[in-house]
Amino acid sequence: MNTPIYDFVSKYINDDVTRLHMPGHKGKGPLGFEKMDITEVFGADALYQASGIIKESEDNAAQLFDSYKTFYSTEGSSHLIRTMLFLASRGKADGYILAARNAHSAFASACALIDLEVRWIECEDSYLSCNLTPEKLEKALTCVDKAPFCVYVTSPDYLGNMLDIRGLSQVCHKHGTLLLVDNAHGAYLRFLEKSKHPINLGADMCCDSAHKTLSALTGGAYLHISKGASQLAAGAKDALALFASTSPSYLTLCSLDKLNAYLATDYRKELSDFISLVRREKNELCRLGYTLVGDEELKITIRAKEYGYLGTSLADVLARNNIYCEFCDKDFLVLMVTPQNTKEDLDLLVNVLRDISKKEPIMECLPKVSLPERKMSIRQAIFSQSEEISIDEGLGRVLGCLSISCPPAVSVILAGEVLDKSTIEACKYNGITTVMVVK
Repeated sequence: MNTPIYDFVSKYINDDVTRLHMPGHKGKGPLGFEKMDITEVFGADALYQASGIIKESEDNAAQLFDSYKTFYSTEGSSHLIRTMLFLASRGKADGYILAARNAHSAFASACALIDLEVRWIECEDSYLSCNLTPEKLEKALTCVDKAPFCVYVTSPDYLGNMLDIRGLSQVCHKHGTLLLVDNAHGAYLRFLEKSKHPINLGADMCCDSAHKTLSALTGGAYLHISKGASQLAAGAKDALALFASTSPSYLTLCSLDKLNAYLATDYRKELSDFISLVRREKNELCRLGYTLVGDEELKITIRAKEYGYLGTSLADVLARNNIYCEFCDKDFLVLMVTPQNTKEDLDLLVNVLRDISKKEPIMECLPKVSLPERKMSIRQAIFSQSEEISIDEGLGRVLGCLSISCPPAVSVILAGEVLDKSTIEACKYNGITTVMVVK
């Protein structure tokens, strides 16, 4: 598979041109890595009007992912979530989205920017996970007077739980609605021995962060449109441009382009071999008494309190041994691995965790949170004048900011919703002491 963007930039460097264009470092500043950082010079194509080398590279990616069209972003899946919702909602001013509640804050920002109505599917176990089954979705869609223009889910979620995308897509299509998937953590799923990628399982659109579980530079991401939803591709570039910077990173584009060649050759075998190694290490952790959650291959998620510790405490032990996790809170420790990690990395992790003595389980748990009452739309709330108050003074007040940042960018309450006793207790449980509310 060719690499047209990378080849163009490499030639541009080797030709030693005089750069009378942006960026200001001119390819030779004091940082040491400026050479490949260019702008849309003649021949370099333009990301949101692609007709040359970028289009050729995106077509290569579409071939790899078996999509109708694949488009690049250098601004991550957050950019693409906004794009997907815009494409799905265009021309449906009186419609709404049915969404699983564990959506990333980028989903909420998209709803604010586009002014979309959301109806939520509640999470039953943790605010980070939503076990939406095809049966639950069928019941939800049967009970409404009018079908949503799309159903929106996150799979894999931050804890590594995966949904039955094939089953969900069949329910959506039976009811004449689209299925959109935040697959930011699952770009690698296409390259399993049997693909579990949303596009191959019936989703209409999904976004992948190529930098989270693949090897692109940070910000590199894909928007995939399925063959069954090809009508959405016509306006995709305009939609992408609506939410994007006019200065995309060519360093990141080069990484996406070069990644195609790697994915087309060596990656599948490397991934298969690595997953076998990860499974052995997970089995060893279970033998040691750790409780693992999630069914995603490249996450190791520990339910920490069942081992007698807070997730933050386990993360501190790892950090003292120069091992840094992806995420931790009181309940969970989340570790993300890829084939770029070595067997020695995984052995070190298991050895450090082996040396931690198991204790009595900690019984404290996240307060049960009911779906908050909504008083204003997300857009109305964040555009209203707001004030900061103590969380203890928040009872009955309407949240005025996009979300309360319970890492990792998933919130127990969103703009326009009313703070009640359960959400206040959940916020305090996560260390939140102040909140922005509508004045």
